[in-house]
Amino acid sequence: MNLSQKNIFQILNAKCIGTTSTSTIDNVSIDSRSLQNNEKTLFFALVGPNNDAHIYIPSLIEKGVQNFVVTHIPEGLSNKATFFVVENTLDALQQFAAHHRSLYQFPVIGLTGSNGKTIVKEWLNFLLGPDFNIIRSPKATTHKWAFLYR
Repeated sequence: MNLSQKNIFQILNAKCIGTTSTSTIDNVSIDSRSLQNNEKTLFFALVGPNNDAHIYIPSLIEKGVQNFVVTHIPEGLSNKATFFVVENTLDALQQFAAHHRSLYQFPVIGLTGSNGKTIVKEWLNFLLGPDFNIIRSPKATTHKWAFLYR
């Protein structure tokens, strides 16, 4: 993924405030603790019933993150990074994911449930591997997916 700030602005139909840059985005994050957060990360500040990720923005800026999707800009930070202001960051993340998925035309298998996802994912890989190239989620995730293509 190589997206410019202009691309992100258009995908999200967001109000862009703050610094501008010609650097590209190659990583998306919703976890402030991720070791992959850097200057090429687009961080979505999700708001939930128990947490508001907007409070982590100052520490992420210190780590080098420069692009944020937010519902509001934390006080005193508007000139320290680029902020894509949207009405709802979860909706924006879903819109961004839908756009990214639309760039590819291969089938997806999604597995849900409380038990057995990893083993079913690995069985599918074993059974379909001879006929398809498969990209699958790592073992340590709670959500399982696989992309199949020839």
